Amino acid sequence: MASRQQPVLPLAQRYVNGVPVPEKRFSLRTSEKYFVYLIVLVFISLCYSALFLLPELRTRTTYVDAPEKMFQHNVDLPGGNKGGVVGHNPLDKTGEDIHGSEDKKKFRLQLRLDETLQRAKDALNGGMNMGKEIVQDSKKDGMGENAEKDDKLRVDVAKDEHKDVKEEVDQDKQKFLEKQKEEEAKRKEEQKEADLKKAEGNFEGVNLPDGEPDDEESKKRRDAIREMMLHAWNGYEKYAWGANELKPISHVGHSASIFGRSSVGATIIDGMDTLYIMGLKDKFLKARTYVAHDFHFSATTDLSVFEVNIRFVGGLLSAYALTGDEIFKTRAKEIADKLLPAFNTPTGIPYGLVNIKSGSGRNWGWASGGSSIIAEFGSLHLEFMYLSEITGEPVYRQKVDKIRDVLNSMTKPNGLYPNYLNPKTGKWGQQHVSLGALGDSFYEYLIKSYIQSGLKDERAKKMYFEAVEAIEKKMKQTSPGGLTYIGEWRANRIEKKMDHLSCFSGGMFGLGARYSNKKEHYLELGGQIAETCHQAYDNTATKLGPEAFRFEGRSEAVAMRQNEKYYILRPETIESYFVMWRLTHDQKYREWGWEAAEALNKHCRVDSGYSGIRDVYATKVGHDDVQQSFFLAETLKYLYLLFSNDDLIPLDQWVLNTEAHPFPVIKNWST
Repeated sequence: MASRQQPVLPLAQRYVNGVPVPEKRFSLRTSEKYFVYLIVLVFISLCYSALFLLPELRTRTTYVDAPEKMFQHNVDLPGGNKGGVVGHNPLDKTGEDIHGSEDKKKFRLQLRLDETLQRAKDALNGGMNMGKEIVQDSKKDGMGENAEKDDKLRVDVAKDEHKDVKEEVDQDKQKFLEKQKEEEAKRKEEQKEADLKKAEGNFEGVNLPDGEPDDEESKKRRDAIREMMLHAWNGYEKYAWGANELKPISHVGHSASIFGRSSVGATIIDGMDTLYIMGLKDKFLKARTYVAHDFHFSATTDLSVFEVNIRFVGGLLSAYALTGDEIFKTRAKEIADKLLPAFNTPTGIPYGLVNIKSGSGRNWGWASGGSSIIAEFGSLHLEFMYLSEITGEPVYRQKVDKIRDVLNSMTKPNGLYPNYLNPKTGKWGQQHVSLGALGDSFYEYLIKSYIQSGLKDERAKKMYFEAVEAIEKKMKQTSPGGLTYIGEWRANRIEKKMDHLSCFSGGMFGLGARYSNKKEHYLELGGQIAETCHQAYDNTATKLGPEAFRFEGRSEAVAMRQNEKYYILRPETIESYFVMWRLTHDQKYREWGWEAAEALNKHCRVDSGYSGIRDVYATKVGHDDVQQSFFLAETLKYLYLLFSNDDLIPLDQWVLNTEAHPFPVIKNWST
């Protein structure tokens, strides 16, 4: 029987009147034809692509094949690229993408490092495999003891060879890293140079007057003070750049405990504005470059809130006030922000120490049962008020206003402010009042806050004059020889002693006289304190003042104890000479200042700077080998201003903080 012809495609069963009808179909339906056409069309498209596109693709290099191509920009734009592409100028066939140049360098260096490491890995793997093959072949061939020794020797030789390869690769890696460091250092230096050129154009700042004195004698003396500054700065720059202070005899850096264990360039920050005021442009610009590129305030130990504020925050704010350079404001704010955790106390009275890494605060262990010290927490006002003024951020002002709120509301024993206040309980500590150590600058900041506010801070003025009246009533003394001094009050008993630190008060009383209804009285009191401190200088063999002096028996203004006889380049007496000169123009203040300058050059000057001395009464001095940062910030600045005209840092337009950093009077101060 002939075979039945099968249909081309499967058939669906059809029925007629319920009876299945056999059906044969040898053609495609319309939908099926379209499906076949689609398959043919796709096939033709693939053939076309293979014919016309694959040759071009074969000539291209992918980023996987050559990753360096990522940084090649060959872009053709309609009509050329005359204007450049936005954000890339230029970005055409003739130019280089300046935004990608640094990435290109880093990418190529990384490629070289990866290649070097891969070679090392391949060499080591190859050596290990070779050694294994030798041992396996030896065992397989059944070699004797001598053969095994030979094989071991061959393995050792192979290991040595591979060790040499590894050493070579390590050397290549080291060279690569050194070159990378060199290129990075070169890049930083280029950035510094560009930044320096930009800063040079802004050096004039607020355009300070030169302040050159009218008489020749004062000109010569002022030039001599400038030379002293250069001598101190050059020694530091040569032997201790970036350290906190200089040991000018040992020719190394030095750091006191107040700075923690970190080198944060205290002398640079503290001395910058003195350089600027003296017109030492090149030195100032180098200091500015350090602040902009190398200054990193990241100590990991406890730091003195007071010292960091007056030296670092104060020094940077002063540099900003004099130059208008934003970098100084930025750095000042960065540091002030790190001090803010110290204010986290129940009363708002800050701790004396803060760890800027952990944010924890504490007080000095010896400070009257965990108390804060009034000279420290009371000497933040000028800096924090000015910082809020120039940043527009009220937090700094709020912190110091809170301190004033607390102090103003407290009951004062006999109208006096004791040196210690517990930040947790808000109660006074030991009943000890001093215009020297522990108390001094608190009173200075009261009257200077009034001046800084444009004479609008009436609360500061009231607190100052009430405190001064109490001090006069309870602490002012007159020696049998007629010397006026401010003793120390200890629970209703007066200690007949003055610290060198309290010698600033001559200038403070004189400055406050301008704003008192008893002007002549306070001006006279300021002159009397300045004269007493001068006498303390004059009583020594070196004509430099001791750390403290007493009025006991026949001895007046003389240090009685060995631990009071040293001099560490302190500025307070010279500060009073300067302020009293500005207020009276009495020539004796310039003469006394010059005597101090001559004594400094005779007894404290060494080959690379200035050093403190251990005994001001000894004819043969012994040096302590420390050039304090405040010597450049305060002592030399006050001497320079003493021999300058009054238009250089006028005292009705500027206030100097307790580290002699000048801030301008705030014109738009508001309560």
